[in-house]
Amino acid sequence: MMLKELILKTRSYRRFHQEDEISMDTLKELVDLARLSASGSNKQPLKYMLSCDAEKNAKIFSTIARWKGMMPEWLGPKEGERPSAYIIILGDKEVMSSFGYDPGIAAQSIVLGATEKGLGACMIGSMRKKEARDVLKIPSRYDILLTIALGKPKEKVVLETLNPGQSTNYWLEKDDSHHVPKRRLEDIIIV
Repeated sequence: MMLKELILKTRSYRRFHQEDEISMDTLKELVDLARLSASGSNKQPLKYMLSCDAEKNAKIFSTIARWKGMMPEWLGPKEGERPSAYIIILGDKEVMSSFGYDPGIAAQSIVLGATEKGLGACMIGSMRKKEARDVLKIPSRYDILLTIALGKPKEKVVLETLNPGQSTNYWLEKDDSHHVPKRRLEDIIIV
């Protein structure tokens, strides 16, 4: 798959075929992509908590505060449409105190790898972190930075062209397709 095609297929999916399992080996392969990606000053301060276990997945799901920033009333996917796996990106404060762009670089590598494997992903920054730390027994040396929900997508994401002056808010159609407006190339390049 060419890089542009891979990027076009890499969308934020929020509903999955929950019954389609993802193996621990697959999660490790995705984290290996993050491990091999760039890291500020090559400090490599990130660690990863992996889950493909239904009980642990339920605990993680319960700590997610919001699934759609533009649709705060949506409480997330219903049972049967929830992620099959999660990768939680943690920052190791014993390596460094600030993690810069590393979580974003790592997360993008993971979701691109997931797409290449036919999976969908959603990066989630809105966890109730104290609750997550408690239920998942995450030691205090680690900052919870991002959670990536993973599974076989159960929804269609459609990119829309955003004309100047239009809203960037995404929306759902009656057929449950998720429409995401994107700015035009000529509107984002400063000459």
